[in-house]
Amino acid sequence: MKNLYKILMCTVLLSTISCKKTFLDEKPLDFASTVNSFSTLKDFNASVYNLYNLVRTEFYTYDEQSPFDYIYGLDLVYDGQPSGPQRFSDYAVSTNPSNGYLTIHWTNLYKIISEANTILNRLPSSSVTGADANIVQANARFFRGFAYRTLAYLYGGVPLVLKEVTSPKTDFVRASQADVYKQVIDDLMFAAANLPAISAVQDGQISKTAAQHLLAEVYLAAGQFNNAVTTASLVIDDGNMALMKTRFGSQSADPGDVYWDLFRPKNQNRSSGNKEAIWVIQFENDVPGGSSSATSINGSYRLERQHAPLIRDLTLSGGAKPFLWPVSDYTGGRGIGWAISTRYFTNSIWTSDFSNDMRNSNYNFVRTFTYNDPAKPAYFGQNVSTENPPAGVTVPSRAFYAYQSKCTTPGKHPDGLFINKSTFLLSSAAGGTYCNQYMFRLAETYLIRAEAYLGAGSLENAAKDINVVRARANASPVLSSAVNINYILDERMRELGVEEKRRLTLARLNLVYDRTVNVAHNPVAANIKPTNNLWPIPQSEIERNKDAKLIQNPGY
Repeated sequence: MKNLYKILMCTVLLSTISCKKTFLDEKPLDFASTVNSFSTLKDFNASVYNLYNLVRTEFYTYDEQSPFDYIYGLDLVYDGQPSGPQRFSDYAVSTNPSNGYLTIHWTNLYKIISEANTILNRLPSSSVTGADANIVQANARFFRGFAYRTLAYLYGGVPLVLKEVTSPKTDFVRASQADVYKQVIDDLMFAAANLPAISAVQDGQISKTAAQHLLAEVYLAAGQFNNAVTTASLVIDDGNMALMKTRFGSQSADPGDVYWDLFRPKNQNRSSGNKEAIWVIQFENDVPGGSSSATSINGSYRLERQHAPLIRDLTLSGGAKPFLWPVSDYTGGRGIGWAISTRYFTNSIWTSDFSNDMRNSNYNFVRTFTYNDPAKPAYFGQNVSTENPPAGVTVPSRAFYAYQSKCTTPGKHPDGLFINKSTFLLSSAAGGTYCNQYMFRLAETYLIRAEAYLGAGSLENAAKDINVVRARANASPVLSSAVNINYILDERMRELGVEEKRRLTLARLNLVYDRTVNVAHNPVAANIKPTNNLWPIPQSEIERNKDAKLIQNPGY
């Protein structure tokens, strides 16, 4: 009987346990998991910090190529070493939906959206309430809006995912571009109403001002010109904001000018006295989370490597190569001459003010180089110019072209990258741009408002805003009768250059094709098509979305 009783009791116990589905649910008590990771303000802030990291990754550090898809193959720069799908030498290859080259952007941007949605979905059930909850929500909605704005410019209408996805989903459909803009505006309006003032945030943090700047831009995309004027005015009229007009910062005693100062190491952040900065992407050498290294190109923004010429290979008619390379001077550090400036960028847009526009001085747009190899005494110390090149030297070529010095830091590379600091000779590990990077700054806000005034039919006010930017650069004012969208796009090139994510601007305006083919002597013009105003939806995304049709963009 005792044995039978034991058997019966065990049977009852097992059947009772098996009926409770929660019996096998794991309850983490001493480690982080998806169950307990979104409870306190500290938890949510950790996720917000990762949003900053995801943005920096997509636009600056993902790999050698991807961050520069935002500038190549347009009116600005072209590939100096065509090969494979990278750098848009051949649009048919670069934008093939099946080759996966552009898929990383789709993936990275939806990662930002996914992280933001997780924050937003977990916030109501957390211990975070009141003003803290509003700020967390504002951060998440800013980044979600930022990512969707970018997707809408690049791809047109895309799937709108506004909830955390917690199980496999294979039935996405595309919203219209107009509906995506509507959602972005809604997110950014909330962010602008709830983020702290720019005077109250740390360097690198987003603020009310950053949300207003971006919102004004998206109003432009949506054709809401009066709203764009009003919102951009909130930024411009903020007493904490001003264009920098006098020398400042870490190298203000060195030869240069105030525009040059904007791009020197440590000068981007507001703590340097820079009142023009709105949102600055942070880099810090050899600091956890700082991304970049003082002894390696790894983790850095490799704009120097891309945009400065491979001056080592300049060969004179007698065979002499009078440049040492790589050297931390105005020859461009360890540039390898991939992002060659178009002649339109180096010459055409400067015609009216070639000699007086500060942004075109040799401090900022390097055209005059000094032979720097003491082993070539016949040439050492002499100057050579892209505007009057030596016999037999082609301009532009990978070895010799005018470039923007904002891509490099002459004399100020990290100490760990010098082989010999007394001669400024760099190691082969150089090639990064060892500065924080502007995502938004006030000069662009003026040009956004100028574009909004143009759209609203107020050419006089558009010219006034453009002339604020031009006056800082000592450039002659533009007449209101000369203002059109191409003039504004030219002014954006003059002011923002390789700092701008040019593809986003041209895609927003549906002018990727028009601006690229209308640039004289642009090698890209022969193979770009109107189709390329938008990127293709990645074929891999279409194929895995088996339960609904994810429609491809026309022409792909």
